[in-house]
Amino acid sequence: MAENAEGDLNSNLLHAPYHTGDPQLDTAIGQWLRWDKNPKTKEQIENLLRNGMNKELRDRLCCRMTFGTAGLRSAMGAGFCYINDLTVIQSTQGMYKYLERCFSDFKQRGFVVGYDTRGQVTSSCSSQRLAKLTAAVLLAKDVPVYLFSRYVPTPFVPYAVQELKAVAGVMITASHNRKEDNGYKVYWETGAQITSPHDKEILKCIEECVEPWNGSWNDNLVDTSPLKRDPLQDICRRYMEDLKKICFHRELNSKTPLKFVHTSFHGVGHDYVQLAFQVFGFKPPIPVPEQKDPDPDFSTVKCPNPEEGESVLELSLRLAEKENARIVLATDPDADRLAVAELQENGHWKVFTGNELAALFGWWMFDCWKKNTSRNADVKNVYMLATTVSSKILKAIALKEGFHFEETLPGFKWIGSRIKDLLENGKEVLFAFEESIGFLCGTSVLDKDGVSAAVVAAEMAAYLETMNITLKQQLIKVYEKYGYHISKTSYFLCYDPTTIKSIFERLRNFDSPKEYPKFCGTFAILHVRDVTTGHDSSQPNKKSVLPVSKNSQMITFTFQNGCVATLRTSGTEPKIKYYAEMCALPEQSDTAFLEEELRKLIEALIENFLEPSKNGLTWRSV
Repeated sequence: MAENAEGDLNSNLLHAPYHTGDPQLDTAIGQWLRWDKNPKTKEQIENLLRNGMNKELRDRLCCRMTFGTAGLRSAMGAGFCYINDLTVIQSTQGMYKYLERCFSDFKQRGFVVGYDTRGQVTSSCSSQRLAKLTAAVLLAKDVPVYLFSRYVPTPFVPYAVQELKAVAGVMITASHNRKEDNGYKVYWETGAQITSPHDKEILKCIEECVEPWNGSWNDNLVDTSPLKRDPLQDICRRYMEDLKKICFHRELNSKTPLKFVHTSFHGVGHDYVQLAFQVFGFKPPIPVPEQKDPDPDFSTVKCPNPEEGESVLELSLRLAEKENARIVLATDPDADRLAVAELQENGHWKVFTGNELAALFGWWMFDCWKKNTSRNADVKNVYMLATTVSSKILKAIALKEGFHFEETLPGFKWIGSRIKDLLENGKEVLFAFEESIGFLCGTSVLDKDGVSAAVVAAEMAAYLETMNITLKQQLIKVYEKYGYHISKTSYFLCYDPTTIKSIFERLRNFDSPKEYPKFCGTFAILHVRDVTTGHDSSQPNKKSVLPVSKNSQMITFTFQNGCVATLRTSGTEPKIKYYAEMCALPEQSDTAFLEEELRKLIEALIENFLEPSKNGLTWRSV
């Protein structure tokens, strides 16, 4: 009897109007419990309500996700600011509304949906389920949907959008983020990620249709609708065919004595990297058995980000030693980024940074272009790109070789849309990168691509092997020819947005109001560029050439000693990142001096500008 009474009490509590003392929260609770049809996430909100956890309810229900550098990204779980069935339905309804306004032929051309292998049992949430719901919303509105029948690398979605002439596409992924996260990455008809104003307009449309439409929850449509198509075989075949455009030494690859180990970090990469190696004429790379198959818990690594270096590459390095393989290739869980390690003469492993790999890729792609282009090809028609926080090594190569180099804001979405412009104007783009191990060789895809980068890195290593040159030795040759570029990138964790804001505001009002610092410790500052406000002291009109990006914090300091350092907030994680690089001329070859100067400058940057102990910042754990 008592049990029933308690059950009735809970039932009444959950179906009465809510009186938390906060009208906005009461409305949000009512909406969530009416609209959410996922029993697990509905129960999460009900439990919080039952236990009077108003602060957590407010955190979960009274804000929405916004587009960062890689679309919508958040933890999986209940709430309007989390990734779950309901917020994905709402986001797709907003997408539908916006695309219907932008494209009169939306219902002829259709929409692409892909997904990775993430999932969370406690929320009944998986990338595959979220992809099905995304498809269901559109199918219910008579939009043809190209839904991949199994997990794919992220670059397959932008590639499919272009190849199938769809109006847009979504990839359900949180890339290399922690296992709790997931995301909703949007591509425009160009095959590049969306930039402003599309992101803001889509958010407005999401706000206008938050209540699920009839049919939005009907994921059976994925199995029954004649408008659903599976593009997997066709896109995989076309993608592998297109890879041949950046393969220059197929015969040499087939004979190489080099052995490669590949880890897919419990994600999507294994099958696709194996296929790419086949296309390039290689024997298959040796997979890391424990990490070859999808595992949403990423159970063998403390974090699923190959960028973290040797600590997360442990299994692949040990396997490579056992198999006598000199090169390890690691794709992140959604296979859009690539880490590379090489065994050195002294028995130690060299894990290359994103900037070092870019120096090698930049040299390689230009060298291959030179050797394979017709005599009358104009080098002035050739371009390479990088984000502004990445190494300036491509700029140095471009200056010496005569091609063009351009910088964009951080995030591959800016690179993708700029490449599209260049291609439309008859330019040739060979290579683009961001320092966080995101590379694009060629232009078949307009986003970073770990699958193509892995096989190009293998071909470069095989070619150098014929001359007894290692990747590390070639990197030194590149630096000797074009100037040493020594860089360091790291981050601090900060979970308090107000602290982050005050750190950057202090830099804008350093010694007096509206005055940026003139020194960092003993290091004199030559120029300051603040992309958040649009200020750039190096420009005659003091205005930044890069577009203003008010939603994120980013300030770059150019020092008198040739160092360039940037402080910025991450677009996907609670981090303050710092990037610093010494750019030397070819005749400056004293690397020990350059490294020491960089170390001292970073120390000063952290101590004077970030003040970690005063601001309670958590140092990156190595």
